[in-house]
Amino acid sequence: MASELAKTRLAELEVYIAHGVHIGTRQRTGSMRRFIYRVRQGVNILDVEKTDERIAVAARFLARHDPKDVVVVSARQYGQYPVKKFGEVTGVRTIIGRFIPGTFTNPNLGFFFEPKVLVVTDPLADEQPLREAAEIMIPTVGICDSDNETADIDLIIPANNKSRKSLAFVYWLLAKQLLTERGEVTKD
Repeated sequence: MASELAKTRLAELEVYIAHGVHIGTRQRTGSMRRFIYRVRQGVNILDVEKTDERIAVAARFLARHDPKDVVVVSARQYGQYPVKKFGEVTGVRTIIGRFIPGTFTNPNLGFFFEPKVLVVTDPLADEQPLREAAEIMIPTVGICDSDNETADIDLIIPANNKSRKSLAFVYWLLAKQLLTERGEVTKD
């Protein structure tokens, strides 16, 4: 039974733990409660099995969309390099650093575009693109830590979004699974 379960996982649980994906914060929101495995010394520990499942679901969802219709945003410093590499590998649009208000909603701007899907690294730091995505009613995927509000997130990937190693691993795994779902790489 355990070997069957391991075959369906995208990565071993030990690898998630080694990259710190499971480490939450001391704060916990009600909407993230279902993704908490336990509390250890006041720190919320995220359930990495749910993280694994959610990355697979997100990859299947993103694979159904044309890469030019997907935008990945990261205002958080530690998420900018992983998002840049994710965009290079998968062909999706990326916005790193400051998000200029009106990018999705103001057609008078020279850089205006309407994506079909938005992926955010941190719902707190990427609040403006989330607000605009909700206004134009497009689905959103978000990497959420235990302290994030998830009201405007349609698909939550519970993971540590404050760690360099964690964000790099989550985006690498998402890119790998997305390319596998598209049939551009083999599973091995």
